[in-house]
Amino acid sequence: MKLRTIIVEDEQLSRETLSTYLKKYCPEVDLIGMAKDVREGKALIETAKPDLVLLDVEMPYGNAFDLLESLNEISFETIFITAYSHYAMRALNFSASYYILKPIDIEELINAVKKVYESKKNNETNVHTKTLVENIKTVSDQSKKVVLPTMEGFDVVEVQDIVRCQGNDNFTDFYLKDGTKKMICRTLKFYDEILKDFGFMRVHRSHMVNLNYITSYKRGKGGTLTMIDGSEVDVSPGKKQELLTLYQV
Repeated sequence: MKLRTIIVEDEQLSRETLSTYLKKYCPEVDLIGMAKDVREGKALIETAKPDLVLLDVEMPYGNAFDLLESLNEISFETIFITAYSHYAMRALNFSASYYILKPIDIEELINAVKKVYESKKNNETNVHTKTLVENIKTVSDQSKKVVLPTMEGFDVVEVQDIVRCQGNDNFTDFYLKDGTKKMICRTLKFYDEILKDFGFMRVHRSHMVNLNYITSYKRGKGGTLTMIDGSEVDVSPGKKQELLTLYQV
């Protein structure tokens, strides 16, 4: 099995570099076409029906997210090519999408292609790209979905189903509204960065909470929160005033 692949990238040198790297270092790939902007990219995706699209985030006539949102069907996985931007990185990390930062590193490209190949081989149906597109179309922050990588694969959950998160060395334990707990293969710091603008607050070195699910606060040196699931979470002294200010106390 090979991944039928196209490149959508506005810079000719970048297209040629990616093409060379794919042919030389990624035997899993069958490069079937290239496009230089959103309009060409959309047409090529709709006619070629690729398994994988290497997609530049910023291009003429719109960006990568505009392109994905304009498609009637997402039947492929995506590796995004991007210069760093907070907006783009947060969107990509939310959906655990595959991405490579410019300038392109060969090892990063090889690893991203291998991950997509393994996902395809395991019949995981383009979850990352589909989740990203759903999030783009979702207005409510708490209704957005986040892809959580686990030891066995990944889970997709809505932000509104997350009650709290607790750091566990290089992992993060997610506690959900239905009472389940998921051990996720990324640090609490990582999720602090992508969830802090979506109704979450890091109240302690080891704890982040969904502010919508706090039921009470008990004063103390830092204090203690009670969550909707009955769990209690310590607040660090350094976060106490920030929390109380949010609730105008």
